[in-house]
Amino acid sequence: MIPTAFEYQRATSIDDALARLGGGGAKLLAGGHSLIPLMKLRLSEPQVLVDISRLKELSGIRQSGGAIEIGAGTVHSEVAASALLRDVCPVIAETAAEIGDPQVRNRGTLGGSLAHADPSADYPATIIALDAEIMIRGAQGSRTVKAADFFIDLFTVDLAPNELITGVRFTPVRAAAYAKLHQRASHFAIVGVAAALAVDGGVIRSARVGLTGAISHAVRLTDVEQALQGKQASAATIDAAAKLAAAKLDGFNSDMHASAEYRQAMVGVFTRRALEKALSRA
Repeated sequence: MIPTAFEYQRATSIDDALARLGGGGAKLLAGGHSLIPLMKLRLSEPQVLVDISRLKELSGIRQSGGAIEIGAGTVHSEVAASALLRDVCPVIAETAAEIGDPQVRNRGTLGGSLAHADPSADYPATIIALDAEIMIRGAQGSRTVKAADFFIDLFTVDLAPNELITGVRFTPVRAAAYAKLHQRASHFAIVGVAAALAVDGGVIRSARVGLTGAISHAVRLTDVEQALQGKQASAATIDAAAKLAAAKLDGFNSDMHASAEYRQAMVGVFTRRALEKALSRA
């Protein structure tokens, strides 16, 4: 189909983009891999497209004060290829490398993926496991939201229509991994699990586990985390915790790629795989 008529504008700065959003009826355009298909189907009919793809202040990967910051406009291929990330926090680079195909990775952006919050997107599980902060700016100023609180429901996040994501910030974790069952054509996650562990003296001191693909939005698997905390770092501990992964979840997605029952069964399988890989890096 053909989108409805719209006006195209190019923002010159973040403040300029926010000013253009303020009038209502506008949408931000970065990579466009989520928005343009919706416009073609007329599921989204913005009156104005505000292009933020060339704003250098939204791009880049930086390490500061022990934390990593990734600009919202950074494309997936840059995240995947980052030597810094592969050295100090390989899970985020590996997650980016799992997204779509080369065309998608060369145009799609971190911020666009998070704001769109497709239930089968890859990044949400990993930034939840990394306990990342999502940095947001609006006309009223700046704020941060924990990743676990950002994803609310199907395509619904804690982001107002007149706000934009400027980046994400997290403490790098080496003992972290992402395991994914992907749909072959699109490479979207049927089930994706990210796990980050803190291990000391053979004991799992803390764990964070994020899930995507299985239900309407990305969530944190707190039951799994609690089952791991303070336990011996062993295959038996991981196996026992992974069995809890789907126990309290409901509303599993069901489509032509996988039934609700299959997704439910795979949550535990891929939780175990993510935990095993994370533990191998501890």
